[in-house]
Amino acid sequence: MYREAIVKLEQWKNSPHRKPLILRGARQVGKTWLMQEFGRKNYSRCAYISMDENERMESVFRDAFRVERILQALEIEVGFKITPGDTLIIFDEIQEIPRAVKALKYFCEQAPEYHIMAAGSLLGIALHEGTSFPVGKVDFCDLYPMSFKEFLLACGQQRFTELMER
Repeated sequence: MYREAIVKLEQWKNSPHRKPLILRGARQVGKTWLMQEFGRKNYSRCAYISMDENERMESVFRDAFRVERILQALEIEVGFKITPGDTLIIFDEIQEIPRAVKALKYFCEQAPEYHIMAAGSLLGIALHEGTSFPVGKVDFCDLYPMSFKEFLLACGQQRFTELMER
């Protein structure tokens, strides 16, 4: 399957000014699939971590924001070494742990060499009082429901997309 947002993600990956990326979009538009597919195609390893009902991650982000300590905990969670530029770190359902959203600021400032993507309901993030949002310390990419062109490509009808473009 092809999603046009892949091009934006590739630009993000190659940007010298890359920050942690938050993938925004409505429910069920394919945010999780897109992050995992992008990681599979563009990195040697993908460290996928779902924050949904994840008590281990909740305790990791409850403590001080020391990036080195957080990375060690993430490596324990995924079971392999996370290497900068070679591993994509994915935080799915990040709104479930608001302090994980705040931690993106520290990754941006202290460890920009790590490639981090996050997705989740931003409405959920906005509803957590007393939690700061890392304004200016994250990049955004908006994902919409599949376009008609993407649908045709997913159905193997590339000839119709070519006709549409003419």
